[in-house]
Amino acid sequence: MSTNNSARLFVMDNRLTDRMKNILQTVIMQYIYTGEPMGSHVVSKKHMTALSPATIRNTMAVMEEMGYLMQPHPSSGRVPTDKGLRLYVDSILKIEELSKAEREKIKTKCQKSQEIERIMNDTSNILSAFSNCMGIVSPPRFDNIFIRHIEFIKLGKTQLMVLLISNSGIVQNRMVRIEKELKQHDLERMSGYLNDIARGLTLRKLKAKIIEKMEEEKTLYNQLLKKALTLSKIALDKDEDTDSVYVEGKMNMLNHPEFTKDIEKMKLLFRTFEEKSVLVKILDKAMDAEDIKIFIGSENRFNEIKGCSIVTAPYGSNGNILGTLGVIGPKRMNYSKVIPLVNYTASILSDIMARREAV
Repeated sequence: MSTNNSARLFVMDNRLTDRMKNILQTVIMQYIYTGEPMGSHVVSKKHMTALSPATIRNTMAVMEEMGYLMQPHPSSGRVPTDKGLRLYVDSILKIEELSKAEREKIKTKCQKSQEIERIMNDTSNILSAFSNCMGIVSPPRFDNIFIRHIEFIKLGKTQLMVLLISNSGIVQNRMVRIEKELKQHDLERMSGYLNDIARGLTLRKLKAKIIEKMEEEKTLYNQLLKKALTLSKIALDKDEDTDSVYVEGKMNMLNHPEFTKDIEKMKLLFRTFEEKSVLVKILDKAMDAEDIKIFIGSENRFNEIKGCSIVTAPYGSNGNILGTLGVIGPKRMNYSKVIPLVNYTASILSDIMARREAV
């Protein structure tokens, strides 16, 4: 596992002793399982019996000054800060392996449907159910998917629909206005010409190929083929609808008291989940990653979810990243379980997409 901030933290944390790391780990484990602060007496009595409460209290005070622990109330014990959780995730955390039964269950659930939309829904459901948090999945980006078929369909005298079908069965429609009506047999010839060009190409590469062909065929006498290239370029240059994300497990957030204790915070959170635009931006931001990406609390730039942590991973096919999936939950989520869950689910979804793209 790699995370973006680990190198910076190791430079900053050469002052941290093994004792400090042990105390931090103990406080974080308590925080993950109960959500409650931990005092020096409890650390001494139950976890580090060789150290007195006074020694532990002094060490905690130093760690608070360093920014790794904080006291929610003057008389309470300590909880980790976002910085403390980042250190834990990057350099202390031990990842749990998913059991064989868990892996089989995830694999079976992901593969039970043939429809892309259902596969995405099932995947977000799996992430939610296994993490007790919220599962999110962005649908495959059309630009990186291999094109199986292109067809021009007449809708009216001045309007065409360009139908795009990918190898994996994803369908998109793009509308184009034309100045002069075209006959159906002309549209069929145009479609055949474009399908010859598109064979074995992703949509992104097809766009480049069409521009190349337009340059090559400036002197082309066949006006119909010219029209096919021009109209397809207009259609393919239209932005695809990227404002979609599959979400499951919003109600799981009510199982975590840090959200239910603050009604206004909870309302903002649920409004954000309903509108989805922030979730789309989060998954978009993670698309350039080749590995697991973790945002803890204030590390994400969206105020609406500052109290959450997000674990994401990309999925893809044939070396192309198609989308992103992940888990959103409280900052005290069980990272040792969520990280391998997200990683394995992304690998299964990548395998499914690779097989579909190869059809």
